[in-house]
Amino acid sequence: MGILWIVVIGFVAGIVARLVSPVPNKPAGFLLTTLLGIGGAFVATFLGQAVGWYRAEQGAGFVAATLGALLVLFIWNRFAVRRPAR
Repeated sequence: MGILWIVVIGFVAGIVARLVSPVPNKPAGFLLTTLLGIGGAFVATFLGQAVGWYRAEQGAGFVAATLGALLVLFIWNRFAVRRPAR
């Protein structure tokens, strides 16, 4: 149940990050949106544990996962800047 919950939260966080982000080159599709959100959740968890906001067994919440997905989306756009959106 834990992995399924991470995928659902990651997908919703990825959708919110794509809707909030003003950049033109957004990843499209179910798989990329889900990976964006899951990557954001991992980034938020890692940074939160490094700073001391979360214990080792805690994960990031929905808001932190969305902020992490925005950070991942920003990095995505820095690498994909040479390929314009269609």
